[in-house]
Amino acid sequence: MTRIAKIDTFLIRYPDPNDFNFDRQTVILRAETNDGVTGWGEAIAMWPEACRAVQLLIADGLKPILMGENALATEARWEQMRRHTWWYGEGGLASLAISAIDMALWDIRGKFEGRPLYQLLGGLKKDRLPACASSHVNKATMEECVAEVASFFEQGFRSCKLGFAKKGQSNIGKNLNKDIEFIKALRAALGPKAEILVDAGNGVQWDVETAINGANQMLELGVGWLEEPLYPTHDAEYRQLKAATKMPIASGEREFTGAGYRRLMEGGAVDIIGVDPARAEGITGFAKIDALAGQFHKTINAHAWSTAITTAASLHLSLASENTRLFEFKPFEVVVQQDLVTEPVWHRDGWAYPVNRPGLGINVRQDVVEKLTVYRS
Repeated sequence: MTRIAKIDTFLIRYPDPNDFNFDRQTVILRAETNDGVTGWGEAIAMWPEACRAVQLLIADGLKPILMGENALATEARWEQMRRHTWWYGEGGLASLAISAIDMALWDIRGKFEGRPLYQLLGGLKKDRLPACASSHVNKATMEECVAEVASFFEQGFRSCKLGFAKKGQSNIGKNLNKDIEFIKALRAALGPKAEILVDAGNGVQWDVETAINGANQMLELGVGWLEEPLYPTHDAEYRQLKAATKMPIASGEREFTGAGYRRLMEGGAVDIIGVDPARAEGITGFAKIDALAGQFHKTINAHAWSTAITTAASLHLSLASENTRLFEFKPFEVVVQQDLVTEPVWHRDGWAYPVNRPGLGINVRQDVVEKLTVYRS
């Protein structure tokens, strides 16, 4: 039997040009079986204290119960980890830790069977997805911000998702009138057909009235969806917003578990469900949430804004889903995308195509991992 023999975690730090060269942290995980098959996973804990806590939880909690267990029984291992974390699980650090291990075990299973992850998930439901440039609006002037977005379409991207009120020099996201002015300038530069998506996210502080006003103005300007215009767990406010606008509303990036996503879908106020397999309990967790999205007739959108490990997992999951409609890429080169793996996951002519190699389909460079590692456990 193929058994789990080794689990190592690496807290890595890197400057991200997609985020004004802000240093980002994440935890990547390498698992190995007794017969030498390796798999990679990721937990996007982001803050250094959270990354260290995830490493400790894996080293002292999950790793001891998994050693010697069947590495190919991914569902059983997922259930085993969730049972172990019952007291402090159902979200937070436990879900992040489970994500990394579950992802690595699916990578191992695909390599052991000689099949890409999407085949293990039931096969391709789409042969390609439109490539979306997912970026933060952070340059000093509106002209620079507009020119940057225009450059994404010149590179072949078929849509863009723009994060407001992020780190950098821009004031976009801090005043609704200025935000609308920016969208108007974008529309003038890009034309009527270019797909523009807006991610208000954590940096934007809107009340319900402002969110309704912003959503309706952006809808008139052809914005395709508005993401997290209100705090994610303020369900009653989202229902007020939904009742007052026809703008498609996106949320979910900050959820952790199937129970949380079910609450989101049952509320009826969110149309596009964002899921991160490096946060929402891995490949197994994503697949279960995707099945829920099908039942509730929701669009699902993979959050892939970290390393090539999560990008690869997200791409397989997205192409194996009936519920997806685009795939996000970081539009600027960053070491954890272009250098971390020997063959980066990237679009071709504005389309995201399947990776057909076994497992996640990536070959992680251990030398780059070691170079970026701050703490190993």
